[in-house]
Amino acid sequence: MAYTDTPNSFPPIVSAHSKVLILGTMPGADSLIKRQYYGHKYNVFWKIIFELFQGQFTENYTNRVEFALKNKLAIWDSLQFCERKGSLDAAIKNEIPNTFTLFFNQYPKIKTLAFNGQKAFAYFKKYNALSPNFTYLQLPSTSPANAATKYPQKLEKWAQIVSFV
Repeated sequence: MAYTDTPNSFPPIVSAHSKVLILGTMPGADSLIKRQYYGHKYNVFWKIIFELFQGQFTENYTNRVEFALKNKLAIWDSLQFCERKGSLDAAIKNEIPNTFTLFFNQYPKIKTLAFNGQKAFAYFKKYNALSPNFTYLQLPSTSPANAATKYPQKLEKWAQIVSFV
């Protein structure tokens, strides 16, 4: 399928009240098909967010987005575009980063960047200088490809974001 060979990042989910920006690498194949962040049915991202912020979990994407925004979270990707077969970050090539300077100027309350996995952080650092004005949290990937890290461990690490909102 052509759209998984050259995926594009989605527009950010963000509001003027957002304080924590959660950055993935790029949407995977299931997310691209659904046009939803973390759309793979076994990705535990949304389950973690609802559990951390004590919400009633829902499959409804609009409600998920509203819940994230209500809890001062923003969601985006480190990369704007790449070539990739399938969904694995290891298959990414010819990447183009998202542009963050204007974004951070538009959303000055964001002071914490939480990276959903090692690759999201690695790509961010590759194209952006780390600033002492931000807190950087490298969190375990919520992807089902990260099966080595079990859900309770992921939840425990992701709990850090609560104190930054």
